[in-house]
Amino acid sequence: MIQATGMTDDSSPARRLRHELADTLRAQRQIVSPAVDKAFRTVPREMFVPVGTSLEIVYSVDSPVITKTDEHGAHISSVSATYIQARMIEMAAIAPGMTVLEIGSGGYNAALLAEVVGSSGHVVSVDIDREITERARDLLGRAGYGGRVTVVQADAEHPISGFEQFDRILVTVGAWDVFPAWLDQLTATGILVVPLRMNGVTRTIAFQRHGDHLASIDVELAGFVPMRGEGAHAERTFLLPDRHGKHLKLQFDSGAPEPISGLDGVLATEPVSVWSGVTIANGVSFADLHLWLAAFLPGFCRVGAAPGTDLASQLGKSWFPFGVVRDGSFAYLAVRPALNGGGVEFGATAYGSHGRVAATALTEQVEAWDRHGRSCEPAFQFWPTGSQPALSSGHSAVLTKHHGAVSISWPQAG
Repeated sequence: MIQATGMTDDSSPARRLRHELADTLRAQRQIVSPAVDKAFRTVPREMFVPVGTSLEIVYSVDSPVITKTDEHGAHISSVSATYIQARMIEMAAIAPGMTVLEIGSGGYNAALLAEVVGSSGHVVSVDIDREITERARDLLGRAGYGGRVTVVQADAEHPISGFEQFDRILVTVGAWDVFPAWLDQLTATGILVVPLRMNGVTRTIAFQRHGDHLASIDVELAGFVPMRGEGAHAERTFLLPDRHGKHLKLQFDSGAPEPISGLDGVLATEPVSVWSGVTIANGVSFADLHLWLAAFLPGFCRVGAAPGTDLASQLGKSWFPFGVVRDGSFAYLAVRPALNGGGVEFGATAYGSHGRVAATALTEQVEAWDRHGRSCEPAFQFWPTGSQPALSSGHSAVLTKHHGAVSISWPQAG
């Protein structure tokens, strides 16, 4: 197994893998422009990952490389998967001569951006963590990008001092809100690309100004390590013990039930399942169902099962990690083999004295998604404080943030 050494050699296996990666990303349409293609063929990704990382991982399409964890082992910094780095740069429509702000530093992505904006442009890379910015500054200098990227240690919720406005802003950490400073420092025709968390479900969205609000122009499915600092938004987490001393973890982005003590002992009750009749073929993504549930299902939560439990072993096979709390009962999104063969049917399995109510609430939204959201792509708008969400025809939800609101709209079938 060949490993990264922190050094680069244009005749090395790393160079071959760089070109193979670029070829793959082009074939998958994550890279579409010559400038981004050239950047991926030029920047030595192996210089920006921990020494000893397998080059096969370094140059894979969908494997992030963790560069820092906290004292609990949680990931707080990484070199993102190559496919989403390529997609975000393409989504931003970056051109030579632009000034680009990157929020969430590491070095490699800033080097890619520097290649795309060229010698007449400039990149500013910001991170709240001094250790991360020092490392990024050092690695960018060694790779030859020290004069083309300014690395700043700061909390990016606030304006970046010393700079007026940016043509593009790319946020490479998971954000719960869109901060006024970002809008103030984005040019009138600028594009903001941000992984935005909406009731626990994230989409990476390219926004452009549209009157008094931002409107999505492109969307990608991807997750990122969460933003830290004053702009961080902590989820509320509750542990539900089962009869064997193991537990389920329920995470609420907003709207946690009060009082949560009403769920005490709920997993000791007999489960009940309700089925929707909605099916999907094997291997077909239903990620937008999760988004629909996050938008329209009161009491929505993300669900995790403790390692070693029967439920944990069935994750992704008979259930998926989303659920609802309703009337002191709890239900999670379940699947079973479709009766007509091939694929699965969606349903819900619930616990508690009103388990059937909770399960029915979930399956009703599965059915609504099947009727109104399954065949169309949602659009996103961010409405800063002071603007009034104007919802399009179809099915829309509004999620309140500290600095405004996000609307998610599925167009009406026509």
